[in-house]
Amino acid sequence: MAVIADFAAYPAWAKGVTVADVRSSYDDADPKQAGRAREVFFTLDVSPIKDEYTLAYEWDGDAQVTWTLAEGKMLKALDGAYVLRATGPRTTEVTYRLALDVSIPLIGMLKRKGEKILIDTALKGLKKRVESGA
Repeated sequence: MAVIADFAAYPAWAKGVTVADVRSSYDDADPKQAGRAREVFFTLDVSPIKDEYTLAYEWDGDAQVTWTLAEGKMLKALDGAYVLRATGPRTTEVTYRLALDVSIPLIGMLKRKGEKILIDTALKGLKKRVESGA
């Protein structure tokens, strides 16, 4: 979860993310979310999706993070989650969920391609980043 919560490093490992800027964070009142990002602004360029958008995050400690689109230009919905489950002393199973919708008409095949690219990019990039120890 530390890698997922490190938004400043996203441009280094999340393909297509050129900017990831934390706009607000949670205070210490809720220990499951303390110090974690509440809203993050992104610039994304992964064909066929190119957009600037802000996501609102909710954290469940180190077990899960969910997000919804707070503001976007091309995107009109981007909801997702990372769910982490320890499977051994140094291994974790990661489940990634993503649903997106765009404000311009796209045929279903192109929309699914965009979702697949985002999912593959997120999971492969995350795995590589975690295994590199960065």
